[in-house]
Amino acid sequence: MTAPPGREHLKHWMRAYERTAWRYEAKPLYTVDGDMLAQYLAGEPEPEDHNRDWHDKIRADRVAGKSMQRVKVVRRPFNDYTRYLMDWAIPGNVAAGEDYRILDVTEGGPDLPDQDFWLFDDEVVVHLDYHFDGTVSGIELVQDPDLSWYRGLRETVVKLAVPFREYVGA
Repeated sequence: MTAPPGREHLKHWMRAYERTAWRYEAKPLYTVDGDMLAQYLAGEPEPEDHNRDWHDKIRADRVAGKSMQRVKVVRRPFNDYTRYLMDWAIPGNVAAGEDYRILDVTEGGPDLPDQDFWLFDDEVVVHLDYHFDGTVSGIELVQDPDLSWYRGLRETVVKLAVPFREYVGA
């Protein structure tokens, strides 16, 4: 399969993957809806429809026999974004069926790359690049990736990471 360039790569593969979508998240900050973050920081309740489209996608993919997993690398103390993620974003993803794991490297850990990426069906790699403030600076379909490296990283971090509910004691 081929996909168009840029952001369209990611959109394409999020629809087209057949078995597995695996995400490695190494950054401490990603841009989110400023209103949502402000509501969270103001102590307002989480809106009932928060991330509904994403949760619907996760559920539909599961019904279709697909699985989605990710490992999020974190360091304490958590910044505002990570607290928002832990309280509002991840619980809904997990409830929808995503296998979301946390790798806390506050007290050390393996030498990990800081390159975020998706690995689709163990064959397709899409890099996600970010500016310091968490805004996307680029999305790139990796041509001829060293799949053994990406698969090996996944195997390593999945073993070291803790399922989200276990991490938060839920």
